[in-house]
Amino acid sequence: MAATLEREIKLRFDSAEAARTAVLAAGATPVRARRLQEDCLFDTADDLLRRRRSVLRVRMESGRSFLTFKGPVQSTIVKLRQELETIIGDGPLLVLILEELGFRVWFRYQKYREEFARDDVIVAVDETPVGVFVEIEGGDLGIAETAQALGRGPADYLLDSYRGLFVRHCEQRGVAPTDMLFDDA
Repeated sequence: MAATLEREIKLRFDSAEAARTAVLAAGATPVRARRLQEDCLFDTADDLLRRRRSVLRVRMESGRSFLTFKGPVQSTIVKLRQELETIIGDGPLLVLILEELGFRVWFRYQKYREEFARDDVIVAVDETPVGVFVEIEGGDLGIAETAQALGRGPADYLLDSYRGLFVRHCEQRGVAPTDMLFDDA
């Protein structure tokens, strides 16, 4: 698979219902049902990937798994970074293989995701332990038009990762960040 450039923003919503209603009212159509995504971020013992502002992730959802590498975020109005992703046959086994190769899981997080399509963008409603977000991924124009259709503008764009949003959430509450997991996990 060729390298791609990921372009995305997140928008905060008060509830999953409010987000879903707004996304459908903006003309998006459902493409993937709500499901739990479980992500593990890996790094070396000396934090080489984090120092390079890169991510190595294993995502597991509904019997499917993906290995993803993301390069450093480039400064633009949207979050822009290189993304390499491939489907893998056995996520838990890949986690063990990476650990045997010297990588370690440094952060785990969960979210319920439901996906919609609108023109050239994918719109996801993400329910996380720290709030509900609509993530819009696609071309710059499609992202801007979809955000506008949702009643939002560039001042509302969140460019941070879910890890960054989680750390900020913990800091505001005076607690140390660990993993971003639902209470029943």
